[in-house]
Amino acid sequence: MSTIERDLLLHIMDEAYDKKAWHGPTMRGALRGVNANQAFWRPARGRHNIWDFVLHCAYWKYSAWRRLTGTRRGSFARKGSNWIEMPPMPTDRAWRDDLSLLAQSHRQLREAVADAPPAILHAKSRLVYGVAAHDVYHTGQIQILKRLYGL
Repeated sequence: MSTIERDLLLHIMDEAYDKKAWHGPTMRGALRGVNANQAFWRPARGRHNIWDFVLHCAYWKYSAWRRLTGTRRGSFARKGSNWIEMPPMPTDRAWRDDLSLLAQSHRQLREAVADAPPAILHAKSRLVYGVAAHDVYHTGQIQILKRLYGL
């Protein structure tokens, strides 16, 4: 894998999560200004909320990091996988902590992509593309939930 290809992977990840993007809001941008109560709101029973998507994306960034680095399962900061159990009630502190978990998961994966040996990164490049697409997809859902909420 060339430096240009690695830089492209990093750029795609950043554009989906927190850098200026051609497609509209990034995940971090979509979450800016959302408070705990707004993130906890569900449009209907059994439907996902913004908080669900934050934890879900944090988990899959962790999962991609684990696969890229060869780290054993079980080291994610929250209990569960894929759709993580929500706190029973929204609090500002819990919301800030989970936003920080998402940011930390992104940084950790980004560092792993930047540091991975070329052969491993080449073999796992689809994984990195997938994380970026996953962020963009769920960002769209977050934007829809914000609109439904009235934000």
